[in-house]
Amino acid sequence: MAFATEHPVIAHSEFRPIGDIPRTDGNFRMIADYQPAGDQPQAVAELERRITAGEKDVVLLGATGTGKSATAAWLIEKVQRPTLVMVPNKTLAAQLANELREFFPHNAVEYFVSYYDYYQPEAYVPQTDTYIEKDSSINEDVERLRHSATMSLLSRRDVIVVSTVSCIYGLGTPQSYLDRSIQLAVGGTIERDLLLRALVDVQYTRNDLAFSRGTFRVRGDTVEVIPAYEELAVRVEMFGDEIDKLYYLHPLTGEIVREVQELRIFPATHYVAGPERMEKAIRGIEEELTGRLAELEGQGKLLEAQRLRMRTSYDVEMMRQVGFCTGIENYSRHIDGRGPGTAPATLIDYFPDDFLLVIDESHNTVPQIGGMYEGDASRKRTLVDHGFRLPSAMDNRPLTWEEFSDRIGQTLYLSATPGPYEMGQAGGEFVEQVIRPTGLVDPEVLVKPTEGQIDDLVHEIRARAERDERVLVTTLTKKMSEDLTDYLLELGIRVRYLHSEVDTLRRVELLRQLRLGEYDVLVGINLLREGLDLPEVSLVSILDADKEGFLRSGTSLIQTIGRAARNVSGQVHMYADTITPSMKNAIDETNRRRAKQIAYNTERGLDPQPLRKRIADITDRLAREAADTEALLGEGAVPVGGSGRSQSRGKSAVPGRGGRGSAGVVGVGAHADGKLDIATMPRAELADLIQQLNDQMLGAARELQFEVAARLRDEISELKKELRGMDVAGVK
Repeated sequence: MAFATEHPVIAHSEFRPIGDIPRTDGNFRMIADYQPAGDQPQAVAELERRITAGEKDVVLLGATGTGKSATAAWLIEKVQRPTLVMVPNKTLAAQLANELREFFPHNAVEYFVSYYDYYQPEAYVPQTDTYIEKDSSINEDVERLRHSATMSLLSRRDVIVVSTVSCIYGLGTPQSYLDRSIQLAVGGTIERDLLLRALVDVQYTRNDLAFSRGTFRVRGDTVEVIPAYEELAVRVEMFGDEIDKLYYLHPLTGEIVREVQELRIFPATHYVAGPERMEKAIRGIEEELTGRLAELEGQGKLLEAQRLRMRTSYDVEMMRQVGFCTGIENYSRHIDGRGPGTAPATLIDYFPDDFLLVIDESHNTVPQIGGMYEGDASRKRTLVDHGFRLPSAMDNRPLTWEEFSDRIGQTLYLSATPGPYEMGQAGGEFVEQVIRPTGLVDPEVLVKPTEGQIDDLVHEIRARAERDERVLVTTLTKKMSEDLTDYLLELGIRVRYLHSEVDTLRRVELLRQLRLGEYDVLVGINLLREGLDLPEVSLVSILDADKEGFLRSGTSLIQTIGRAARNVSGQVHMYADTITPSMKNAIDETNRRRAKQIAYNTERGLDPQPLRKRIADITDRLAREAADTEALLGEGAVPVGGSGRSQSRGKSAVPGRGGRGSAGVVGVGAHADGKLDIATMPRAELADLIQQLNDQMLGAARELQFEVAARLRDEISELKKELRGMDVAGVK
């Protein structure tokens, strides 16, 4: 049962910093163009009442399109507590983080997901004696956002972090992260060389030429640093050993953004330890190594023993000399000073103990949290058994479900279809939110026979296309999706195919093109469920709806039906010869909600309004930048885009250029890294450089390398400021 308590429900963790953290108090203030409507006012009030009363687990059953995110935001404003929002995937995390940033422009809304663009974990396959070395590609922008999240959590209270299950994986302890941070204040005293040594100790590198994130440079008594979590640089001006001025400045132009009286520079890595702690950790590693070698040699495993001796000795020497080594996270138990089998510190431990946890799409996220530990343990067990890692590497792991439950306090579960776990935790009670502010009702569900289903589908698609509406089709297998896509293309229907091999950014682009009307039909398997906001879709067709299984379970069907709930004339066609229990459950629940919504609209005389949501993403901003460049330089711009089935299958839009990475885009950051001196560059050369970067930006966008394109866009914007300054000054 969801019992209320007399005392506030707080989270407990041995890793929360012992000392007082100087967090600044800030009030959450939500800014929105609208007020709560439909079911939202009573949902917000009831959620606030339950949270304030101390109920540990609260469920919000919110139908698709009823504004669950806005309801959660209003709740955060009411309770004024730091909040962790967990979502099932990176795409939803980015979407939700952007929404919350718009709601809370004056507060810290952070984004914490895995920072790997590509990740191949270390593994060993005994059957073939194959060792697979860890291989990864780290996204520096995401890494900066991770550091930004931990920095905000240790310096202020008005913080919302949107995260995937990445937040239950091991991270350095917050106490070490805080202890190794560098506090600077105007008027304070510190020797310049001590400051430089302190920066090196926390993994900043000196580079007086290429000034980038995680580096510092020195010019006389002036030290400039770009912290791991900042886009701006920090300038420390000293007079002797006294700090004279502290500034935040733009790293490219050197323009001062603001002057401050004090600031704290946090480490460039989450795995940081002082000399004493590191020496103690190394002694622990060497003791464990001695014991493990004796054990392996006693078992006659001489190859494994030699392998372990070489690898661990090398890592220890690296840690002793430079304070870091590749794969240092595998020694986190020793660095943290934990005992065998104990759980690591995670992002959750960086929160104050009164934080609120919001689990979005809980029917999907909760099982993910529970499933991470076993998969990780199985892989590492093999590495340990064959001498690739010490047994303590097993303790660098995600939390088990029990450990996760122990570290959280009050939890709000959001879902249109709450799972059995969260409903059990809440004692079967839930707060319902099924009335949409727009008056839109759940779609009508029709069951049709499977005989002649494709001909019927084609007829329905043509009818929708004539009305400029879109169609989603969900199938059971990849082969069926491909064959259906080919068949529809042969009939002249504009169709794309969304599948698991399509890159995340390409997926976003496909959905955007669907909304814009560049094609009419999107065929998929299990990619058409949670979080797809497509108001233009008026028909969702579910083929083989009577084939019981995960893809046709009651929960999956309700979620799929919800994709048509944002359109006034939304319909769902289920092709089936029998009505299964899952179908009956989904249809009955949809009809129950629909009846309640129609009654609400009738009682108040509401006329459902179509949802008009602006179609905006990074490509819009790139197009605006290109148009501005064209106007400034008088050159023709190249359109961003590309279409056809080859793109829907993740292939490059530009012949001869790959679809991944940024190898095809050269010159990114050349002037930012100090290779080009724009201050002495003639106007004609600067204009030519801007045009080249503009072409590269559009080329990157056509290849869907949006992160590269965004960096180029920012650099072009800065260069155009310089060019306009030249024009004002009359420089030729």
